[in-house]
Amino acid sequence: MRLVVDLNRCQSYGQCVYAAPAVFRFHGEESLEYDYAPDAGAHREVARAAAACPVQAITLSGATEPSPLSSERDR
Repeated sequence: MRLVVDLNRCQSYGQCVYAAPAVFRFHGEESLEYDYAPDAGAHREVARAAAACPVQAITLSGATEPSPLSSERDR
C-alpha cells in the first residue's frame, strides 16, 4: 500500500492523526508527517483516516481493498 497526502489541500484538521496515529503525526503545530508506505496491517486504519479527511487530501494506491477516495479520484 502506498499513501499520498496532498499537503497543499491538507488543512491540518488532524482526523488522520486520530484515526491512524501509528501512520500520521503532527510535527510542530501544523506540519503533518506520515509514513508513505505503511505495512499492510495498517490498511484498515489508513482507509479510515482517508475517509475521515474533511478535505479528501489522502489517497491510497496498491491497496487490496479500494479506499473511499480512489473511486472519487477516478471519476
